[in-house]
Amino acid sequence: MARIAYILLCHKDPDAIIQQAERLTAAGDVIAIHFDARAPAEDFDRIRDALKGNESVVFARKRIKCGWGEWSLVQATLLALEAAEAAFPRATHFYMLSGDCMPIKSAEYAHAFLDGRDVDYIESFDFFASDWIKTGMKEDRLIYRHFLNERAHKRLFYLSLDLQRHLGLSRRIPQDLQIMIGSQWWCLRRRTVEAVLDFIRARRDVLRFFRTTWIPDETFFQTLVRHLVPEEEIESRTLTFLMFSDYGMPVSFYNDQYDLLLSQDFLFARKISAEAKELKRRLGRLYTSGKMDFAISNEGRSLYQFLAGRGRIGRRFAPRFWEREASLGHERELMIVTCKKWHVAKRLVERARQVTNLPAVDYLFNEEGTELPDLGGIQTTLEKRTRHRRALLRMLYDYFETDRLIICIDPSNIDLMQDFYADRAKTRLLEIQCVFSDDYLLGHARRVGLAGDNTPPETLEALLPTIRYDVVFEGDRLRDANFPDFHRIRETATPEENAGPLAEFLDIPPDRAHEIAATPYLYAD
Repeated sequence: MARIAYILLCHKDPDAIIQQAERLTAAGDVIAIHFDARAPAEDFDRIRDALKGNESVVFARKRIKCGWGEWSLVQATLLALEAAEAAFPRATHFYMLSGDCMPIKSAEYAHAFLDGRDVDYIESFDFFASDWIKTGMKEDRLIYRHFLNERAHKRLFYLSLDLQRHLGLSRRIPQDLQIMIGSQWWCLRRRTVEAVLDFIRARRDVLRFFRTTWIPDETFFQTLVRHLVPEEEIESRTLTFLMFSDYGMPVSFYNDQYDLLLSQDFLFARKISAEAKELKRRLGRLYTSGKMDFAISNEGRSLYQFLAGRGRIGRRFAPRFWEREASLGHERELMIVTCKKWHVAKRLVERARQVTNLPAVDYLFNEEGTELPDLGGIQTTLEKRTRHRRALLRMLYDYFETDRLIICIDPSNIDLMQDFYADRAKTRLLEIQCVFSDDYLLGHARRVGLAGDNTPPETLEALLPTIRYDVVFEGDRLRDANFPDFHRIRETATPEENAGPLAEFLDIPPDRAHEIAATPYLYAD
């Protein structure tokens, strides 16, 4: 009978990881865990201590820092795979999971399903001939070397790519390989895993090639399995049910979708919302229930596409009727920095990003040219961003794979702040109070179109008090709004005085907050 070794890649929520491991091993299966080295060491210690008496659990021999699209994800998978292959000689199948995957069938059903056919389950489509890649780079993923993370170093990433194109530094793909592509969520037989591990030990050239490809978790195993295993022994599909929105972002599942998930022809589902605690509880009980009678209708994707295609109902800007979970999320934190001097806020946020590693986005609702990832078009105009602001932020949380996000908003946009404070997410606000010289205010008037280069001096002189009052009025409105978790730093204060509010706002130690507050030229115009 099949015995599954689960390969679990995770980076947060230690309690959920512990429960996942206990649930899967209670049914007689085993698990190998790689916990991202970017996560706090105390979280890993908590997982290891809780599971140290469970002989069905093993950990990767070392933790590495993982980044989306990087080789590090494949490396982490290989480390966990090697640990599982060595520790569990009776495991017949190796099944890739993430921390937000949950079973949608019982263990008995999963074992019987895998016993039914002697095949590997892995999406494996021709890289060049298929239309698996919908947008973005295709051939360039392979023929150029990618040393930087596109999300963390966007400008340098594309600068490096353009430089290689200009200098003609393309490379050849290993001649004996047909590059394949597909989902990273696979289930492989033991002999396939052993063949892959033996192959990469012998073919260091292939390993070197994939190390500098872009998004290798979609091509590495897909290519090697197709290279090593006869075609008739490969079922080109994943056993993990997942869907993507029109914007290319994974769809999350919630409490009211239990019956829908059970009716899909898959063994697991991804992504289960962190807020869907009742769904997680029911699916957890299901795995050890022994249930074998599942009515498979498999309508999940077509139903979602139908509902998504219906668009809006009722009034033009009524909420989409399938988006019942319009909140950013109970467990998420939104930190808003507001300052009339945009360059000051950007400097502070950039420094905070360097010190805390928190993702941050500048004036995304005020500045058309704000650098944003491709989110399927919702990010293209200020009008779209503002109209779909919660959807936009949900996508950014998913894009950065985080529950904490910093954004900048102009003080005039108090309605946006009020809207975010009305959300179930935890929201904090930091006001940067600056000194405004006459020259700066006149420059501001020109930037926003209140004055031009040829405006007479007497008109500017008459305009100046009105502009100054407008800036003061916006600050007063912020204070009168009585926002909770409202913090303020001042240009006229010392770094020591500003470190306290910064530490509370970012929820970081005072010494790190002081490092940010002491940023040179922070307030320079």
